Amino acid sequence: MKLVLMLIAVCILTPALSGCPIVQSPAAGGIYTELKYGNFATTSTASAKEGKACVQSILGLVATGDASIAAAKAAGGITEVSYVDHYAKSILGIVGDWCTIVRGR
Repeated sequence: MKLVLMLIAVCILTPALSGCPIVQSPAAGGIYTELKYGNFATTSTASAKEGKACVQSILGLVATGDASIAAAKAAGGITEVSYVDHYAKSILGIVGDWCTIVRGR
């Protein structure tokens, strides 16, 4: 039983302590990461609406969701994209969120 518990602990702590982020971001903290960064802009200046689409990762082993630009556009009712930003959050490499944020009209 001790061996099983030790293996479970190793499986949980290895991603957290490896220094490898479970969410994509330009900077990563080993314990905590939360940041927003830009990725794409068009010549359109209209940005009255905002849509957000996210995925979540657990232990870097399971990831679910739809963080596509199409999903973010649909969430915000956007037809013309002005710019696309991203949001990343990771806590100890255990739980991570990665979102695409689209602004436009």
